[in-house]
Amino acid sequence: MTFLDASVLLAAEDADDANHEASAALLKIGALSTLDLAVYEITNVAELRWRDPAASLRLRERVWAIAELGILVRVDQPLAERAAQLARQHGLSGYDAAYVAGAERLGVALASCDERDLISRGLARSPADLLASSKAEPPPESD
Repeated sequence: MTFLDASVLLAAEDADDANHEASAALLKIGALSTLDLAVYEITNVAELRWRDPAASLRLRERVWAIAELGILVRVDQPLAERAAQLARQHGLSGYDAAYVAGAERLGVALASCDERDLISRGLARSPADLLASSKAEPPPESD
């Protein structure tokens, strides 16, 4: 399972994003998870920055698909407290720290396009890196 932050969902929608191809491909492999706050972050970008209601709808539908087919982690008090701790420890925004805490909770890798705050600090992996490592792993044996 891979835990996605909002940047991966947005990159998969934005053909001009440098992480577009890898992000779109990552959405098609394996089980996915994200935080409930992803829906607000993607809506902000699609509606306010892009001014694209159709993209906003597609993005929200992706989050609801993850909720149905994977895991949508809801922010609760223990996750919020861990996020606050991570924010202090690493100098992160509360949003970034919440994604790190969500991935920690599930014990899975966090996929992000945020090189400066997450990937460079070893708190997340890029979509391209996760794709490369998933191709290197042998397929599970069948009976």
